[in-house]
Amino acid sequence: MTLPQNQTKQHRTKQSPRERMAEAQRREARANTVRRRVVVGVSIAAVLALAGAAAVAIGTARTTDAPTATASAPVVTPANAGGQDGTVIVYGRADAPHTLQVYEDFRCPICRKLEESTGKTVQQLADNGTYKIEYHLAAFLDDGLGGKGSATALAAAGAALNEGVDKFKQFHDVLFANQPEEQVDGFGDVNHLLDLAGKVPGLKTDAFTKAVTEGTYKPWAAKVAATFNDSGVQGTPTLILDGKQLQVFDSKNAPITPEQYTALVRRTTGG
Repeated sequence: MTLPQNQTKQHRTKQSPRERMAEAQRREARANTVRRRVVVGVSIAAVLALAGAAAVAIGTARTTDAPTATASAPVVTPANAGGQDGTVIVYGRADAPHTLQVYEDFRCPICRKLEESTGKTVQQLADNGTYKIEYHLAAFLDDGLGGKGSATALAAAGAALNEGVDKFKQFHDVLFANQPEEQVDGFGDVNHLLDLAGKVPGLKTDAFTKAVTEGTYKPWAAKVAATFNDSGVQGTPTLILDGKQLQVFDSKNAPITPEQYTALVRRTTGG
């Protein structure tokens, strides 16, 4: 599936009045679009450019705000974190014969659409042992949309992971089910995140509340986001099963159905 491009990163110095007006118009239009991520350099400033509707939320994988503000603080890795450097969340049986890598950003509207369409099926196939899921989380949309919601939600997800993988997965689902509108940085408010955590039975412990309020896992969130940036993945959502990227959107940029997803997994795994 070829996806149209509508967010780019470009070198930027001074802007003319015409360029500033064009950028303002693009920013006004972004609420009705989704984003695509293209990397065109290292350590460059970001601008948002729209060039059509897309099926994947894309942006540069370089966050600011909360994570970088605490980058000098010690990294506290949540209990139950996986991967060689503790930046991966593994859900499912460790001995599952296949591995599904899921790349998401909590502010990504297309991630939400995919979760709404096939999220339960994705989980069911992990629960029945078809594969285990490796979550690789990003926070790049804070750059394109403004605010700190992706990073703050990711840090709160770290606090949930510290309580248990199942608690993380439930909180992950609650966040996507209650994702704010693109122009609203709702996840940047830790009190709102704590309210949402109340929807997960047993999650809102004193330790969890303290970790979210004090930002205990913000440095870890920055590390997780940086790992995503270095992964080579060009956008969210991206699903890779045993090294093969799954085409989870149809030709009209709509998420495939649960039945189509199950069939796709069977074809990919040879099951």
